Amino acid sequence: MKPTTNVAETHAPDGAHFRLIEHDGDYYLYMNDRQVMSTKMTYSERMLADIGCDFSGPRKEARILVGGLGLGFSLRRALELTGPDSRCEVAELLPEVARWNRELLKGYNDDILNDPRTVVTIDDVFHCIRKAANGDIPPYDAILLDVDDGPSSLLQPQNSQLYQGEGLSLLKQALAPNGRIAFWAVEKDPRLFRSLKKAKFWVEEYPVAKHERAKRKEHAIYLAVRR
Repeated sequence: MKPTTNVAETHAPDGAHFRLIEHDGDYYLYMNDRQVMSTKMTYSERMLADIGCDFSGPRKEARILVGGLGLGFSLRRALELTGPDSRCEVAELLPEVARWNRELLKGYNDDILNDPRTVVTIDDVFHCIRKAANGDIPPYDAILLDVDDGPSSLLQPQNSQLYQGEGLSLLKQALAPNGRIAFWAVEKDPRLFRSLKKAKFWVEEYPVAKHERAKRKEHAIYLAVRR
């Protein structure tokens, strides 16, 4: 039986315990005792970028904000979908997670982290959103948010501001015209759908499976478009 190795661990500012686990060549990211991401099940993370970056027309210098680096699969897909002049900024709260991706994943993400279009910012994604909303930096064409299991299942309590009235207003202001936000949720979340509608976004819900061959679509991605 192949061993399971605790590769690294850290604590978030709120005390949550994060661990990077390796087993049989695959890596798993845990928060406390809950697996939140792995290199084995990546379909819904890639779909987040597929939906969020599906622009109706060409965007020569697309600006993408990815909320949470995780194990890099949404970033990888966003880079694949956008042009050579795009900019993909990743806001990662934990510097250790960024370091793990660079140093401990045995080359999994060297190419995307060394891509000149990639900018990794060690910060709360909400701060990046606020700066764009205030005009301190240019607006984003797409924002990909996988920082929680959805507003009904927060991984970090402070992320509740992303799903409330003021936060949704800032998100809208942080977008370029016809800009898109894709929210990942562990399950369907009618409350999020209603909140986005109330904030005057065009909204669509996409049921998403854990992997390509799964019959059950237990996760959901919510697309909100600024009109």
